Amino acid sequence: MAQTGVSDNFLIARRNMVREGLVGRGIRDKRVLEVMAQMPRHVFVDEALWPEAYGEHALPIGHGQTMSQPYIVARMCELLKLSGPERVLEVGLGSGYNAAVLSKLTRSVFAIERIPELAERARRRLESLGIKNVIVRIGDGRAGWKSFAPFDRIVVSAAAPEIPSRLSEQLADLGRMVLPVGVQEEQCVVLLERRGDKVLRKEVERVRFVPLVGGRNA
Repeated sequence: MAQTGVSDNFLIARRNMVREGLVGRGIRDKRVLEVMAQMPRHVFVDEALWPEAYGEHALPIGHGQTMSQPYIVARMCELLKLSGPERVLEVGLGSGYNAAVLSKLTRSVFAIERIPELAERARRRLESLGIKNVIVRIGDGRAGWKSFAPFDRIVVSAAAPEIPSRLSEQLADLGRMVLPVGVQEEQCVVLLERRGDKVLRKEVERVRFVPLVGGRNA
């Protein structure tokens, strides 16, 4: 992974995060572990939260949104089974951290965020790290990004009560989509795999995400 150009005083904390919070909880994808061992997670939250950035918990990023705990980021990336050439749609850019991790695992990331302030902040953070393969759009992520579809992979960082049909329609053949489905405390990470006209569904594990809602003008 290329140097980020950001002063890094959190190397030990990041290594502990990977060893205890990721490997210790069953993450095995070596590429995911390597990227998360190097990505400066703290720069994606306000400086006051830097001491908490590598703990195993979600962090607030403003506007009622959160950045998922490291294990969930790693687990969802692992479920995508990225080898490098894929085009990935991310719904819910948020802080930009997940997109930054994905940017090192695949060719291109198309990220949608409904809150303009979060989108702009994330864009600046990605630029400061020299990340150039993430394309950011402000809008309703439930509709996907039809002009760039189909996507080899789709990952959603907010919980929908049911799988958005327009997203599944934009999933390429042999593609994978990972998203939390459910309401309130009854949420589960779901893996979808497209096989021609069929979409296979597998429930992975229980989670708790903020709800997936439309853009301000949706």
